[in-house]
Amino acid sequence: MAIVDEYREELLKPPQNDEDWRQITDNWMRRWNFPHVIGAIDGKHVACKAPANTGSDYYNYKGFFSIILLAVVTSDYKFMWIDVSGKGSTSDAHLYNASVLREALEKNDIVGFPQPDPIPGDTEDVPYFLVGDNAFALRTYMMKPYSNKEMTRKQRIFNYRLSRARRVVENAFGILANRFQVLLSTMLHEADTVRLLVKTCVILHNLMRSRYPVMQNRLVDVERPNGVWCLVPGVPA
Repeated sequence: MAIVDEYREELLKPPQNDEDWRQITDNWMRRWNFPHVIGAIDGKHVACKAPANTGSDYYNYKGFFSIILLAVVTSDYKFMWIDVSGKGSTSDAHLYNASVLREALEKNDIVGFPQPDPIPGDTEDVPYFLVGDNAFALRTYMMKPYSNKEMTRKQRIFNYRLSRARRVVENAFGILANRFQVLLSTMLHEADTVRLLVKTCVILHNLMRSRYPVMQNRLVDVERPNGVWCLVPGVPA
């Protein structure tokens, strides 16, 4: 609890002005060649014992009891926003739809959030957005892949680029869990204690990413010239 109280405001908060938001989107463009991205969103199940008197609320589709870490990460694998209120049986989309983040995006009520402007090489204003998988609904502030099997070449290229950007959140979960390996086991604590431990791990992860940004980058996806994704030791973020 002390770690969360001490570092939460410093290490786990979104940007507070237009300039900082645009720096985040510039980093997404520079690293992953995808413009106007403010973050990648996804959920991770963290295994825990079955809480008393909760029935199947915490039992997930993977076959174990869990709480859900729903997170938005930056292009350099830092957590910008998290929600650990989810029970295992809840979907990522349901948890997101009930979150303060969705409400703030829906109402355009985020401090300093950049206004739409043209992407590189175009003249039409485009909103800034999160990137997610097919679990999330398409919105002006939420970009997801095309699901049409008979896609055009442009749609396939779009999906490829979005996938590259979205995988950053999966990498962030991998780095987090391998750094704090309690997240790889079944925690035998009460659910609220598990949530506190997850918050603490996230904040310490951000602290380590800030001070030692290349540590554990062996867990980061890279792409070979033939288009195959792999894990390569020592590759800088």
